[in-house]
Amino acid sequence: MTIQFRQAQYADLANIIATYNSTIVSKLVTADLEPISIESRRDWFDSHTPNHRPLWIVLVNSQYAGWMSFSSFYGRPAYDGTVEISLYLEEAYRYKGLGKVCLQKAFESCEQLHISTLLGFIFDHNEPSLQLFYSMGFEKWGHLPKIANMQDTERGLVIVGKRIDKS
Repeated sequence: MTIQFRQAQYADLANIIATYNSTIVSKLVTADLEPISIESRRDWFDSHTPNHRPLWIVLVNSQYAGWMSFSSFYGRPAYDGTVEISLYLEEAYRYKGLGKVCLQKAFESCEQLHISTLLGFIFDHNEPSLQLFYSMGFEKWGHLPKIANMQDTERGLVIVGKRIDKS
């Protein structure tokens, strides 16, 4: 299996949105309750740049498998070295070790991007994602109980974090 990462282009936005929207129905991954549109995500897409806040396309054997991004945390200059990591894989590529490869890519990119802290925001009932992040050295840094009203139930949010060693 050959895994590659490349910077996303506007032509990828439809796949990015389709992958994201495919997770909404489970109420396990995102707090969006209805599918989002390509148009609604153009500003989000534009906020990602290769040298500051990348948005990568994940390819397995040259086939689209999902995406991963870094987003600014809190928008203040003192937090510039801290990013939120988002990782969304197509269903056919989940639970096969690809998530670990993606997180390793994220770690390896931090020094060049001047990132010292990675954060993940994960629903407290999303055990697969929590276990993935914990297995890669993230720690639980916070828990916001019952913060998300998912129409039929309230869910909590776990904040996981990892400091990146700059040695």
